[in-house]
Amino acid sequence: MVRTQIQLTEEQAQMLRALSLSSRESVAALIRKAVDQFLMTGNPDRSALYRQAGSIVGKYKSELPDISVKHDQYLEEAFGL
Repeated sequence: MVRTQIQLTEEQAQMLRALSLSSRESVAALIRKAVDQFLMTGNPDRSALYRQAGSIVGKYKSELPDISVKHDQYLEEAFGL
């Protein structure tokens, strides 16, 4: 193995320590798993993501005539935010 040094935010470090305790795995092992997962999935193909998002445009109907403008407001109301 190669030793390396990284810097984490306080929040990241706290979350990793908590996960480490609950999973009984070292923080280093959790970080190695996260790096492996990132390397296996690679960078997303942005053009494919845009095509996928564009494929649903106009697919669904709504009774609300201004949903494309006030979508955030409607989501907040629906989720009670």
